[in-house]
Amino acid sequence: MKINKKLLTLVSLMLVLVLVAVGCGKTTDAPSTGDTGASTKDTVIVAQNSDAKSLDLHATNDNASSRVSKQIYETLVSQNEKMEIKEGLATSWVAIDDLTYEFKLKEGVKFHNGEELTANDVKFTLTRALESSHVAHIVDAIDAEGIEVVDNYTVRIATKEPFAPILAHLAHSAAGILNEKAVTEAGEDYGQKPVGTGPFMLDKWNTGDSIELARFADYHGTAPKIEKIVFRNIAEGTSRTIGLETGDLDIIYDVAPTDVSRIEGDDNLQLLRDDAISTTYVSFNLNKAPFNDVRVRQAINYAVNMDLIVEAVYQGVGKPAKGPLPASVWGSNQDLQPYGHDVEKAKELMKEAGLENGFKTTIWTNDNQQRMDIAEILQNQLKDIGIEVEVKVMEWGAYLDGTAAGEHDMFILGWGTVTGDPNYGLYPLFHTSAHGAAGNRSFFSNPRVDELLDKGKVTIDPSEREKYYLEAQQIIRDEAPWIFTWDREELSGLRSNVKGFVHHPAGHHALWTVYFE
Repeated sequence: MKINKKLLTLVSLMLVLVLVAVGCGKTTDAPSTGDTGASTKDTVIVAQNSDAKSLDLHATNDNASSRVSKQIYETLVSQNEKMEIKEGLATSWVAIDDLTYEFKLKEGVKFHNGEELTANDVKFTLTRALESSHVAHIVDAIDAEGIEVVDNYTVRIATKEPFAPILAHLAHSAAGILNEKAVTEAGEDYGQKPVGTGPFMLDKWNTGDSIELARFADYHGTAPKIEKIVFRNIAEGTSRTIGLETGDLDIIYDVAPTDVSRIEGDDNLQLLRDDAISTTYVSFNLNKAPFNDVRVRQAINYAVNMDLIVEAVYQGVGKPAKGPLPASVWGSNQDLQPYGHDVEKAKELMKEAGLENGFKTTIWTNDNQQRMDIAEILQNQLKDIGIEVEVKVMEWGAYLDGTAAGEHDMFILGWGTVTGDPNYGLYPLFHTSAHGAAGNRSFFSNPRVDELLDKGKVTIDPSEREKYYLEAQQIIRDEAPWIFTWDREELSGLRSNVKGFVHHPAGHHALWTVYFE
């Protein structure tokens, strides 16, 4: 252990010399990798597990891109760390009727290209979002003909029918406001030339390696204390942790469960740990036999020891899921009874389904290590009820295309309820209209669930909405289109001199509040 610490210290010192030599991060003195004394660093270096796909909000909806875009763009309204609706680019809003909100924009807001924000940019943005195959589902409650520019700083937005979570959807990162001139001038290259109103603007994109953002001098809000943000693409979790230990990185996202104790035991580091609003699940394809038989799906749920899986794969990080919504999402039904581990009950159900001798099937996953581990454990546990499982690790693009097309038997995936509203966590995954690429890759269909989710969308009274969602979750639990797997935690590692960083439940964390002590 002593040798490792000495090696880390040596590596750290070498990195400091390299950073000074190449001028990485403007400083008045050499940047300190220790945690004593005042630091003069003005660049925060953040590592996540993949590069952004695009910084065009309407060209992708992946997490890595959204985490970068969060610093560049702003939305009409925002959600704080408690998922409460707050001001964004709009200083006030009022419901005109059951369908229409009127928003007053902050005046004098500048885009990164010097253009002033107006209501025309809002209309352009939402109209363009409605045409996007990637994010239309987030704003598709909006009536394209119901976006009205009243004046330069006033815009009205109407929905096709009453839509209770409209404000939460407008706070989604994909609803960030674009500048029409910038989008038009950049054309197909806009994803590499983003222009927002946020506190940081794109400076340099080293594709596959890093994205560098610079502080926007004309930002309308409180100026960030740091001048630059560098997002590093480091796929392997332990490599991110090593970079944090050496001082090469200031913040790392998605700490691997195996590295939690390692960070907690280092006085130079700090671990931030909060409940997330996302869940991991194993899904069945209900269009394929024998998964079209609820008894088979329930039998598999009983055969699986999820407590063991969570402990083995996630080492106590997060917790086994009770149902489709994590506890941190409003409207989550935490009274659901977990299936538990009951192999004899599973065998009884398999016999009732005429499958006492089992069957052969496949389970798909992408090359996420935890998901691959889950698949292998499921493979072993399902042997107890005669099910022979082949694990197929798929390339991400083929994986998404195949599950959308219904080519799979079983698969493992995750979902984040990024708006904090149960509509976003249930409708895309379980409504009949959302089969396939829209989110319902289990091809689950239940008329009562459809009815409840439809009512939940249009009912304004929160207590009534909650009743609909609680009942829907009970039916989903009983119908078992999923093996309810794991509710995750948001885990980030920081150097101990990093201050002002707070998790956002959606996983898109603000970095303009960060500074060094």
